[in-house]
Amino acid sequence: MIKATRAEKVFDVLILALLSFLAIMCVLPMWNVLCVSFSSSADAAAGRVGLWPVNFTTGSYAYVFRRTQYFTAFRVSVLRTVLGTAISMFVTSITAYPLSMESSKWKFRGPYVWFFFATMLFGGGLIPFYMVVVALKLVDTIWAMVLPGALSVWNVILMMNFMRRLPLEIAESAEVDGANDWTILWRIYLPMSLPVIATLTLFTAVGHWNSWFDGLIFMNSPEKYPLQTYLRGITVQIDTAKMKNMTPEELILFSRISNRTFTNAQIFIAMVPILAIYPFLQKFFVKGITLGSVKE
Repeated sequence: MIKATRAEKVFDVLILALLSFLAIMCVLPMWNVLCVSFSSSADAAAGRVGLWPVNFTTGSYAYVFRRTQYFTAFRVSVLRTVLGTAISMFVTSITAYPLSMESSKWKFRGPYVWFFFATMLFGGGLIPFYMVVVALKLVDTIWAMVLPGALSVWNVILMMNFMRRLPLEIAESAEVDGANDWTILWRIYLPMSLPVIATLTLFTAVGHWNSWFDGLIFMNSPEKYPLQTYLRGITVQIDTAKMKNMTPEELILFSRISNRTFTNAQIFIAMVPILAIYPFLQKFFVKGITLGSVKE
């Protein structure tokens, strides 16, 4: 084994310290959101909450779980993420596979690659985009948030370059055995492309889960808003007319809730699905990006 020099050891320590600092800076905002959501309304409003909850209470979470509108928006986001990710990965795969072929096998590969690349540089703008969605009668449906952005050219390029690194001899052997392009794609190329598929699946899922603007402009009914669109416009509105019918326990619960603690509780619940999925795809992340971003 090669023994590291003192300069290399110092460099490694500095890099480790820098990465640790950046990691802490990423985690601290999420931790503060969690602490605020578990703090009393007065302490949160006074700004006394730092790295630990003050006057610990679960009132905000109890109130969140009472609101059906929040979980309606949550279900819309889950449905949108599942449908959007599945459709996006399907169209990305069937687009990247032919573009990964050699020009000698498909002579129109070059013009199609440049056609897709041009769409990354030029766009019609928001108003024409909205008019197309309206013309297709997708407004106020889940498909308005799924179909228009189903094909990402950047994702196609990553998957195309990854597939171009796969051994051509495998596909040629399959063709000799009578396999067609669909068989080669589904039985050979996709199983060998799991790193880039996992990476793009993560990108797409996070993009759908965090998106709020398309839900705002395409959904006319608030009950069809995805979670992030709903979170963008939420405010705590307690109907004082109903407070006379509340039990003493419910009155105590509402006295511990403020707009800040309630909003932070909802935001943290919205982060949980992505935080739970990310560790399982992390092992594919670096490999998928590095192998798909550069073509030798």
